[in-house]
Amino acid sequence: MPERAYSGDAGLDLSACERVELAPGARALVPTGLAVAIPEGHAGYVQPRSGLASKHGISIVNTPGLVDSGYRGELLVNLVNTDRHETFVVEPGMRIAQLVILELPEVELIEVDELPASERGVRGFGSSKH
Repeated sequence: MPERAYSGDAGLDLSACERVELAPGARALVPTGLAVAIPEGHAGYVQPRSGLASKHGISIVNTPGLVDSGYRGELLVNLVNTDRHETFVVEPGMRIAQLVILELPEVELIEVDELPASERGVRGFGSSKH
C-alpha cells in the first residue's frame, strides 16, 4: 500500500513491483502492481522523488503524470534515466514516485473576445521580476 514517509507529507510513495534496468538516457514504464479509484472531483498526480532525481538523475517523462478519477488500471510510472554514464536498476519494493491526490474545482469555460488585463500581461518564460 502506498504510504506517506512522514506525517503531513503531500505525496504517497509508489513502489516498483518488478526489476527494471534503465540504461543512460533510457525510459521505461515501471509497474507498481497498484490500481486506484481516485474519488470523483479529484485527480492523482504522479511526481518524481527528489532523492532519485538528485542522486541518480531519475525522473518521470511526463511529470506530473495525471490519473483521472475514472481510470481503474494499474499505475505505471514512466521513468527516465537522465544520467549520461550510469545504468540505474529499479528493484522490486523500491520507492520510485509519489502520488499526490488533489481536489479539483468545478470550472465553467466561457468564450470571450478579449481577456481582462493583468499586471503580467502576455510576458511568458523568464519574465518574472525577481
